[in-house]
Amino acid sequence: MLEKSSMSFKQAPFFPSREEAVLGASDLEETQAGLGPWPSLGLTSSVVALLSGCGDAGFDPSAGQALAEPSLARDNFSLLADLPPQPVKRSLVTSVSPTLASSAPSTTEANALFNWAEGQYPSLFPRGPLNLVYGSYLYRYYASTQTYLGVSAQGDASGDVFVLGPISSNVLTRVGALSGFACLVNGGLCTLNSVNAASRFLHQATLGFTKEQLNAVSANTLSQWLDAQAAMPITQTYTQMMLDMGYAAAANINSTTGMDNVIWRKLITSSDSLRQRVALMLSEICVLSVLGVPSQWRQFGVANYLDILEQNAFGNYRTLLEQITLCPAMGYYLTYKGNVKGNVVTGSQPDENYARELMQLFTIGLIKLNNDGTPQFNGSVAAETYTQSDVSGMARVFTGWDLDTSGLTSPYPPSLMQRPMVQVNSRYETGAKSFLGVTIPSGTSAVQSLKIALDTVFNHPNLPPFLAKQMIQRLVCSNPSSSYVNRVANTFINNGASVRGDMKAVVKAILMDPEARDMSLISQSPFVGKIREPVVRFLNWAIAFQAKSASNVWAVGDLSSTSNALGQSPLRAPTVFNFFRPGYVPPNTALANSGLTAPELQIVDETSVASYINFMQRVVAGSGVGDVKADYTALMAIAKDSSALLAELNTLLCAQELSSDMLLSMKAALDTISVSTTAGLMNRIYAALVLVFACPQYIVLK
Repeated sequence: MLEKSSMSFKQAPFFPSREEAVLGASDLEETQAGLGPWPSLGLTSSVVALLSGCGDAGFDPSAGQALAEPSLARDNFSLLADLPPQPVKRSLVTSVSPTLASSAPSTTEANALFNWAEGQYPSLFPRGPLNLVYGSYLYRYYASTQTYLGVSAQGDASGDVFVLGPISSNVLTRVGALSGFACLVNGGLCTLNSVNAASRFLHQATLGFTKEQLNAVSANTLSQWLDAQAAMPITQTYTQMMLDMGYAAAANINSTTGMDNVIWRKLITSSDSLRQRVALMLSEICVLSVLGVPSQWRQFGVANYLDILEQNAFGNYRTLLEQITLCPAMGYYLTYKGNVKGNVVTGSQPDENYARELMQLFTIGLIKLNNDGTPQFNGSVAAETYTQSDVSGMARVFTGWDLDTSGLTSPYPPSLMQRPMVQVNSRYETGAKSFLGVTIPSGTSAVQSLKIALDTVFNHPNLPPFLAKQMIQRLVCSNPSSSYVNRVANTFINNGASVRGDMKAVVKAILMDPEARDMSLISQSPFVGKIREPVVRFLNWAIAFQAKSASNVWAVGDLSSTSNALGQSPLRAPTVFNFFRPGYVPPNTALANSGLTAPELQIVDETSVASYINFMQRVVAGSGVGDVKADYTALMAIAKDSSALLAELNTLLCAQELSSDMLLSMKAALDTISVSTTAGLMNRIYAALVLVFACPQYIVLK
């Protein structure tokens, strides 16, 4: 039987009953409970959002959300039976139990939470207070901020986390379950303890997985699994795979031959699942498309770019920025390869393309952000991060860079596209360069100027929230709470060892955050999660059922067509803005009415929907993608039982999110297919797969 909770402390879990209590007024002497007094401050604040979003993500209390409105001038953790239940939001305490045990709660997990909160938010919870006990509450009182932080307990289970003080408008406010903080407080003890939770995690962290991989993931803590994945070596680079498969033949010099083959082969067959997921994500943030690389051996240029993304997936973002800046394919794509300094006689100016996109898309964005990703304003107008003058000033840095042809003769070999670009001094702008409040003095070398420019955007306060939100969108959800963004941005700023830009730490922070792991969020809002993009859906199928290419050619091809394929293919984005924009809001929808984004819906229309379903119908039956075919042996063993077949697909592909009504409808359709022959069994499997891949409850990853 599956457990409802999606995470726990691995050792001796101490869980609550699900009863929650509204705490009313009491005239109990403060000294009896060890409570300090606080004034009646009618303050409202979003500071509680620092904690909310952990146990119950996204809660941000305001006066209108208060539990009760009595005078709280001397109230505290008071008697439990004084107030009746009140109809309030699930995120808050909603009912009263007059029979709570008065035994002191266990202190291990509570102390871990208190200590974590004091380290993470010292201005709110300064270190120093001792633990106090009142009835079934263990808590600490922070006199300087007039704030209480407490954990409730009932019998053998420790449960909910509460805040009381000015930050909660002096209303005792539940900010989540203690278990919901497990991954934040101690990632080393954070585990997945249900099959659906494990499946959901793997769908966020990978491009697909097998039944065996699903069963194995719960053997380790999340931190152990993520560390092990990050430590896996890159067994073969894209470039080496291109060479090994013979695509360096002279006949391919002016084509993209081999590019799609090696991309699909690597994405489908690689064992370093997390690295592949992160690299594909980065390719959609720092976008490069073969469609805009007008060079010889462009397929090798794209392969080298993917190698850079893979090699830096768990490295430092500053290193990644420099390597993609000097990548020949990027030099072609954003037109600064061969960029020449300005000419006062002709009036020509350096190409500004890369300077603009480096700031707008790869680092700081257009609008100044708070660390939680919310925009900053000048009056009623959103504050801009840079001006045209900044673009022009930075463009002067990206002059003189060109291909490194040293020691080579024309026609140049594919290895040219692996060499970082080098300087041609006669084309470099040696004058002063000013941008983003920084001035590079006249006479500064090209290499040093590049370092200063990249350091400037890397250390810009906008980069952490700008990148954090997009990474969350690609991996977990389209509309993360500001608290979630803030936590991940803080990890980018400091990985815990005073290192900025640690990508491994950022990826772990995203995937271990309670807003990613809390299964209860799924039922709280219809807008939780994200749309699975078409490429990911196809890879879910190929990886789950261990698709193979008998010839090892992997002739899947370009799947960009919206009339007979997916409408999306890796490294073939139509523009530098990716296949879809991170802030896309589908017009005339409930999402738009709620002010929410759904980036992937930008590439969805009537034609693409029909094309996707028709394509998947061909693919699951073994046609349309060369000789790439899946292995359905395990499904054949259960296909006579349509309920068992659907249960297997529901777990493997949908994290058990198909509703009972949906499963009944699918079962009714499958039961019309005779399974008296092998062909009949296969037809039932094909039909089941198509039904699942076409189902909105699969397409939306909750």
